[in-house]
Amino acid sequence: MSEPNTEAGLRERLVRAGVELVAREGARGVSLREIARQAGVSHGAPRRYFPTHLSLLSAIAREGFGQLAAEAGRALAEREAEGPRAQLTALARAYLAFARDHRGMYELMFRHDLLESGVLGLRETSLPLFDVLVDLVARARREDTEAPKEGHRAQAGALWAALHGIAQLGAWRSLQLATGAEADDVLRATLDAHLGPEAA
Repeated sequence: MSEPNTEAGLRERLVRAGVELVAREGARGVSLREIARQAGVSHGAPRRYFPTHLSLLSAIAREGFGQLAAEAGRALAEREAEGPRAQLTALARAYLAFARDHRGMYELMFRHDLLESGVLGLRETSLPLFDVLVDLVARARREDTEAPKEGHRAQAGALWAALHGIAQLGAWRSLQLATGAEADDVLRATLDAHLGPEAA
């Protein structure tokens, strides 16, 4: 069944074409002209919906944040009855799996020019998931979650930075070469370093 030839339908088709292109060729392979070709529209059509290349890339990245949030939500739901440490481990594994399985999208999502531009509010889109991380870190450290969260946010930020490093170094195979360890072993060591050893 053909898609309705509406403004919303064409816009969605362009974004979908961009998502598929990023999955195949990475973020660097995305151009307005190529997306138009993939979507089967004239090369000038994307400009009607996305006045700049940055705005189109932001729309594609927003899809990535939505997918990451959905995958993280499923992982957390599976561990809902368990403690915060188990939930935090599940969240971290979901994050690393997303980075591994959607390499091009992952790299696009965290491009500083997209996040700094404010187009489509990408930072605001990612904050709810970061807030989940902050809450889990606070609970896993057995601290009073009613206390101000500034310190917890910094701790969660440090943990997120470590996860980002594991994802990047793992993709380059540098982590395996340097440590001889599997990513899950490095993840456990990272959680121990940030939260203290897991209770027996």
